[in-house]
Amino acid sequence: MEENKKIEEVKTAIAKIRPYIQRDGGDVSFSRLEDDIVYVKVHGACLGCSVLDVTLKEGIEAIILDEVEGIKEVRLDENDPYEGIF
Repeated sequence: MEENKKIEEVKTAIAKIRPYIQRDGGDVSFSRLEDDIVYVKVHGACLGCSVLDVTLKEGIEAIILDEVEGIKEVRLDENDPYEGIF
């Protein structure tokens, strides 16, 4: 699959879960795609949240893996969380 198409599909999948995360005061955005691994940034209440790992793996990753062929994993981008926001 063409990388740009895959990135657009990832962004569409993230858009589906964002309202649920925003409802709790947080947010998530696409950062980059490298070697079929999606990197996301979290914002707001997600920063320092005790259940971030669960949200990342059982929420964000589950949706992306289900909807975008070829994605291996979703990881938190540990760089500056406000760099390149949206």
